[in-house]
Amino acid sequence: MQSTPNYLWELENLLGQGATASVYKARNKKTGEEVAVKVFNNLSCERPHEVQMRKFEMLRKLNHVNIVKLFAVEEIGSTKQKVLVMEYCSSGSLLSVLEEPENAFGLSESEFLIVMQCVVAGMNHLRQNGVVHRDIKPGNIMRLIGEDGHSIYKLTDFGAARELDDDEKFQSIYGTEEYLHPDMYERAVLRKPQQKSYGVTVDLWSIGVTFYHAATGNLPFIPFGGPRKNKVTMHKITTEKPPGTIAGVQRKENGAIEWIYELPVNCQLSVALKTHVESILPNILEADQEKCWGFDKFFSETNKILERMAIHVFSLPQANMHKIYVHPCDTVAKFMEIVSIYTLVPPERQRYLYEGHHFPINPAMEVCSLSTTTEQNPFILIGSEIQEPKSVIYKDPATDYPRFLPSVNVVGDYTIAKNVLAAVYQTIRVSKSLLRCQEFIPRGTYWLIQSMKTEYRRIADKKGALVPILNCMANIENRTQRLCKKGNSEATEMYDQGESHWKLHSMGNILSRFSQCLDKENMLGRILLDVLKEQDQFRMGTSINRMENCLQKMQLIFRQFKKRRQQPRLGYNEEQIHKLDKVNLGNLAKKVLSIFQDEVALMYQTALSEHAAKMRAINEIQNHLGLINGYLIECFRELRSYEESVNKAMDRLSERMLQVYPVHSNHSPQASYPNDTQDDLTLRILQLRDEMKAVTYELEQNNSIIDRLSVSSSSPGL
Repeated sequence: MQSTPNYLWELENLLGQGATASVYKARNKKTGEEVAVKVFNNLSCERPHEVQMRKFEMLRKLNHVNIVKLFAVEEIGSTKQKVLVMEYCSSGSLLSVLEEPENAFGLSESEFLIVMQCVVAGMNHLRQNGVVHRDIKPGNIMRLIGEDGHSIYKLTDFGAARELDDDEKFQSIYGTEEYLHPDMYERAVLRKPQQKSYGVTVDLWSIGVTFYHAATGNLPFIPFGGPRKNKVTMHKITTEKPPGTIAGVQRKENGAIEWIYELPVNCQLSVALKTHVESILPNILEADQEKCWGFDKFFSETNKILERMAIHVFSLPQANMHKIYVHPCDTVAKFMEIVSIYTLVPPERQRYLYEGHHFPINPAMEVCSLSTTTEQNPFILIGSEIQEPKSVIYKDPATDYPRFLPSVNVVGDYTIAKNVLAAVYQTIRVSKSLLRCQEFIPRGTYWLIQSMKTEYRRIADKKGALVPILNCMANIENRTQRLCKKGNSEATEMYDQGESHWKLHSMGNILSRFSQCLDKENMLGRILLDVLKEQDQFRMGTSINRMENCLQKMQLIFRQFKKRRQQPRLGYNEEQIHKLDKVNLGNLAKKVLSIFQDEVALMYQTALSEHAAKMRAINEIQNHLGLINGYLIECFRELRSYEESVNKAMDRLSERMLQVYPVHSNHSPQASYPNDTQDDLTLRILQLRDEMKAVTYELEQNNSIIDRLSVSSSSPGL
């Protein structure tokens, strides 16, 4: 047990150990509050007193949620050994998070963004106070869980930190070699004499390596044999990498270096976020300090990413889920432009469904006014053109499954078991991604069909509003022609001088096309039944549950492997149990892989194929509905034009008939005459004119309905 006037700790509670100090979990003697104490070793104590005190004062002025707080500087008893009393982070470091099998391929997207936000905010506070850290790495980024259940990451270990303005340089060497700037690496690791000085941007290189590590689970620069065993090649990779590269790997001894420009497929970041991160990494993983971004540029570009909101969009034509990052204050038009990049659906043809209903999109409004989306409740994008479904891009998990060696090696077996568990985690993630798309294929198709059925009903209503008027006007047309023929040739000639009359066969064409629309609706019904069956079958699936059940059993075995690696030697019985555990772990891994290959992947490919056929049929129906809608809109326009011309012609005819054959005072337009006298003819024409006025009134009443139906039918995608 060791203590200071206010704190005590046991040497067994070691949290971490470095070249100059050890960190222990300690308690406040009065309150019992848990803290971390950093106890400096003799090497550190050899520094001049004024240098140590200057560093302590520098740490005291740092006060930020993303920097481990310094509570006090105390001394151990009579030795006067300096101790820093700091905030205790109970969830380990970012490095310990990345060492979990679950994160072997990198952090989840949400966790990565939290890391980025915390590191950027913490570094911004350091630069505002003129501090350069000089040893940024996952092991020096501590984690604790906030009251909301989310992670909070904090920069720590300022043993190498010093005050330095943007335009100042330093020559002393600190840091961890895998995260060390190439210029510093050359002098500190390769021991080459040089007189180079270093600026604050060396921290940016370390941040770049840390971000890549957090996103992928691996270091960006890996020579054959590893960074610690092949230091010359390590330096060669970091200094000779071409512009734009973010990683370099040497896969064979003395082999060529494979330059990497993109984050790997099997990392957990979405395509959109990868694109944004890939635009930052090459500019901070820049060996030439003159070409490297400054901190102002770095803060500006990273904050642009962090300020964006994610909008989840499932493209039904592609059968693919997308996550679109856009600033809340951008217009929806900007969002639609980004969507078109990933889905190939032009903005003018994009139509969205949300929670089963048409979601009106106004390109001029701000993105923040859109409904909140999640992976479980995204926008469903519908296009108006045929697109072949696009399979989710993923790396075959089978390539990541290592095999155990027959001999017993508790350290080697632990490493292999960890990699097996990591491969299982990745298999389940890929499976969930495929099943998520497979879930939204029938759901989106169902919503689309319901939307199309609603459109069909609009067209039926439109047809119902037009047909009676068409029939009435056709009747008036026939009666007027008969009356004119029974009158003199002048009346017939006067009526014929009107504009072109309505062609009765046009009515037959409209009705015929509409009957075809009924056939298409029946086809929609048949597709809908298939979709409902697919939904029922999908709900009955148990693939993920069975995989996760295997994973739980594997986790129990892995914990035993973790304990055994600390033992120098196993007894006979323990060794036999260890061998059985290896067999069981391998069998469980094979079962997970079998479920993925024989069920999940196979069902997904079948669903894609069937979806392609359905979308082609639906697209055909969409096009047909569009044609029918166009026919009815054109019919409406011609009907209005014809109604106007007939009214004008009948007004001229009735006026002329009254002039030539005035009606006697005891006659009325409503009177019925058995004989076709000239008076009868004039009165009947007047009666038809009044009926035509009634038709005009009815047409005007229906005008708003037909206009509304025409507007609602003009949405893209239908």
